[in-house]
Amino acid sequence: MLKKVSLLLSLVAVFMLSSCNSKMKEMAQDNFTVTPSVLEVVGSEIPVTIDGKFPAKYFNNKSVMTVTPVLKYEGGEAVAESSTFQGEKVLGNDQTISYKEGGNFKMKMTFDYVPAMEKAELYVRFTVNKGKKTYTIPEVKIADGCVATAQLYRQTAATANTAYGDDAFQRIIKQAKEANIMFLIQQANLRSSELKSDNINDLKATLKEIANDVEGKALENVEISAYASPDGELKLNDGLANNRGNNTAKFINKEMKRAKIEGNVDNMYTAEDWAGFQELVSMSELPDKELILRVLSMYNDPEEREAQIKNISSVYSELAKEILPKLRRARITLNYQLIGRSDDQIKEQYAADAKVLSLEELLYAAILTNDVKEKEDIFKTAVSIYPNDYRAYNNLGVLAYNKGDYAAAANYFAQAEKVDANAAEVKVNLGYMQLMNGNLAEAEAYMTKGAAAKVSNEALGNLYIAQGQYGRAASMLAGTNTNGAALAQILNNDYSSANKTLAAISTPDALTYYIKALLGARTANNEMVYEGLKNAVKLDPAMAGKAAADLEFRKYAQDEKFQSIVK
Repeated sequence: MLKKVSLLLSLVAVFMLSSCNSKMKEMAQDNFTVTPSVLEVVGSEIPVTIDGKFPAKYFNNKSVMTVTPVLKYEGGEAVAESSTFQGEKVLGNDQTISYKEGGNFKMKMTFDYVPAMEKAELYVRFTVNKGKKTYTIPEVKIADGCVATAQLYRQTAATANTAYGDDAFQRIIKQAKEANIMFLIQQANLRSSELKSDNINDLKATLKEIANDVEGKALENVEISAYASPDGELKLNDGLANNRGNNTAKFINKEMKRAKIEGNVDNMYTAEDWAGFQELVSMSELPDKELILRVLSMYNDPEEREAQIKNISSVYSELAKEILPKLRRARITLNYQLIGRSDDQIKEQYAADAKVLSLEELLYAAILTNDVKEKEDIFKTAVSIYPNDYRAYNNLGVLAYNKGDYAAAANYFAQAEKVDANAAEVKVNLGYMQLMNGNLAEAEAYMTKGAAAKVSNEALGNLYIAQGQYGRAASMLAGTNTNGAALAQILNNDYSSANKTLAAISTPDALTYYIKALLGARTANNEMVYEGLKNAVKLDPAMAGKAAADLEFRKYAQDEKFQSIVK
């Protein structure tokens, strides 16, 4: 009896030994959990987390297994970094898996996205080493992929607001002409020598030009500011400054009447020009000017100031000679406007002889028409007349970009950059060109240099989509009501904002409707899916094939209504 029991135990031991040392069998799909369950592109990468489990009594205690994730797609495959596991009787530094209890493991990886991966399958491969022998276990498919919604950044970049080179045209430009009439000490009469001075003659000439409507000049008003120097009694200086202003106003009124011009003459005076005195002293080279400025800061009373300054006998004579005479004056300011051509006049002049128009008028002329061909002609004319300004080149590039003629756009942007290598608008547009081609580093380099452009936030927002920074992208694109803004909000899981943005887009295109369908799929709104795809395919039939292959719509793949749209 004991011999029989001993034999039985021996057979069991041999069986168990052979079991734990035999080849490991095929793994099941149930042994793996993949996050996300359907692979998704984030920026330009596909992040994946695999949680695996070796079942109990599976892992051979004398074996080493290498597990390799592989993403297969048409035309190729991407291989991630492997992980290695060892049995309990293997001497090594890899994770040890118990034969009796099994074990869990986690693998994290990213695959660089290529467009063919939109239809892909994730597998794990197994290679086992047992002593000097190597064998493989059948690979196991563990996930499908990829949702490539993030890759729509190329299309949103193509429909984004590019950077336009604005004109600086102003129909009304404010101008001012100044002249000074100087007075002798304690006198208010206008001397003939002053009335014949060059600055008064220039003032008279400007009045004549205004009277004759030369270059669209139109008078606003005339301002007179009369002053007395801050020496002498305040009462005397008050009357003196007032009389100087009144006499100057009479002179100006006479000149305006002679030129047949009507307008207001605003007369003001300052009894003692301490502000002017301080300014002239600070600009002078007087030896004791710091002492004088200190007195001005210490005393507010005019009489006390004057007394203290006079006590500085070493410098007062210089003040009386160099500073005070310059304060006995009346300043005349002729405020007028330069009124440019009206819209109709600009159009007429462009048709008659565009060379007469300024560059700003030419660039402004382009916004007076909605005809793209006419805009293009205007910018080409501007380039031929004013070849040293980047804006017309840049704007020709914008027109080409909006038409989808990217080769022409790139050529015009390059010419604009050649004219002005630092133009922010050009940098943004060159960044968009790189972004559409998937060159993210180059796009970022250009766009960061274009921060001064009006649309720089939108440009950076589209760049952040491409980089997978969805929250940052949504923030930069907030309020733009563009395809890019809606895409960023969807990728950031802000579906409510995306819905509002899509509704606010004034001229929706095929991409707008496709993004709307994506939003419907993510929010289980079937009607939004159907309506969006129907309109997208109507505007661009190529959208049908894209939708049919898009895993965002995988739940609708067998739906008859969906199939009728995408077939």
